[in-house]
Amino acid sequence: MTGDLDPLIFDLVEWIAREPRSYADVIDAWRTSCPRLTVWEDAVDRGFVIREGAGAGTRVLVTPAGQAFLASRAASWRAVSARAASGATQANSGN
Repeated sequence: MTGDLDPLIFDLVEWIAREPRSYADVIDAWRTSCPRLTVWEDAVDRGFVIREGAGAGTRVLVTPAGQAFLASRAASWRAVSARAASGATQANSGN
């Protein structure tokens, strides 16, 4: 199941990488009670994100491993998206 969550983990790590996020904001946006949807937990367990600080000032940061995950996945997922968009365009044009 973990591989199935990679697109969601990518979204989480990418969202955190865009700007500093407080721990409270990250947990509010990404924590779930579903035991099969462990996006936050998997990102932490894989070392893609870390918590820094304590209390209300705790921030979540992307680690070098998280940056490498983003870089390795971004190119392949962009290629898949481009192929899917191309297929949709061809289907809509009647080809």
